[in-house]
Amino acid sequence: MSARLKLTLSYAAVVVLSGAALLSVVGLFLLRYVPDVQIPQILPGEFIPNRSDLLRAFAPVAVAVMVFLIVTGFAGGWWLAGRMLAPLERVGRAAQLAAQGSLSHRVALEGPKDEFRDLADVFDAMLERLEAHVGEQQRFAANASHELRTPLAISQALLEVARSDPERDVDALIDRLQEVNTRAIELTEALLLLSRADGRAFAREVVDLSLLSEEAVETLAPLADRRRVALDVGGDAARALGSPALLQQLVANLVHNAIVHNLSEGGTVSVRTHVHPEAVALVVENTGAVVPPHLVAILAEPFQRGTQRTRADDHAGIGLGLAIAQRIVQAHDGSLHLTARPDGGLNVTVWLPHPYPAPLV
Repeated sequence: MSARLKLTLSYAAVVVLSGAALLSVVGLFLLRYVPDVQIPQILPGEFIPNRSDLLRAFAPVAVAVMVFLIVTGFAGGWWLAGRMLAPLERVGRAAQLAAQGSLSHRVALEGPKDEFRDLADVFDAMLERLEAHVGEQQRFAANASHELRTPLAISQALLEVARSDPERDVDALIDRLQEVNTRAIELTEALLLLSRADGRAFAREVVDLSLLSEEAVETLAPLADRRRVALDVGGDAARALGSPALLQQLVANLVHNAIVHNLSEGGTVSVRTHVHPEAVALVVENTGAVVPPHLVAILAEPFQRGTQRTRADDHAGIGLGLAIAQRIVQAHDGSLHLTARPDGGLNVTVWLPHPYPAPLV
């Protein structure tokens, strides 16, 4: 049976049983005071009914009332059940459209705030997040396909030119192919790391972000020296719960990004860790060119570098640094905030849950 029919039977059963109970009360509690014997007449020609007479008169009326209650119970129950289940039918149609691939449809249930309205609103919010996620994955797949295709196309072109050139420089060809192959390997490893962060397939343990910051700064110090960027690291011992490898990659990506996207000379990078009662913070701040506010919102999207996507082969990164950082932060139930500095450069603040939150008072 359908849910509407079940509700109809339930409503009708309540109405019929209530009517039967009411008629039973009338029959049992009122008629019992009427004797079932011939009552003598007080006046000539007067008829005084006894219990049997009243029962014979009451029975047809009771049957008619019961028939009326059954009919109205079923009809009213069917109508009322339809009204009650109408929001669920709208949610069901939206779910069917979503299963067919149409994620733009919304239930948009109007009316007072009740359980059905809450269900519809939650379903709409889920569809909105799912639509945004699918769109993001489609853009990511298109960008990743292009980025992976680029080194392969370059390698193919180099090989074709070398094959047609009898006086080719083999050493230069090998160096160029090695450079292109290194870029393809880095991109593939970055995509694998991004997938690992999205899947949250990692064990968690307590990690000190201040130690990871010092290690990242020490590792990237040669790169900073070549680019004439001064590194400054400090702060409190900030412990978070997560994957040491992923959190190390997070700090390294942020510091590397701050070094690369900096002033050509005389730039600075500041790395600080802070501790709060409910969360710990990692702040990476760097000098550099002024970043327009409308670009800050998309810098953490995959394959975004500065003002636009870069397809050249001599860039300092592959456009996944901040995207990987954001996915790692999200996998650790934290948040990443990007803020453009008025004097140029970027302020990146990462908030991660404290492994030992302060007890509620």
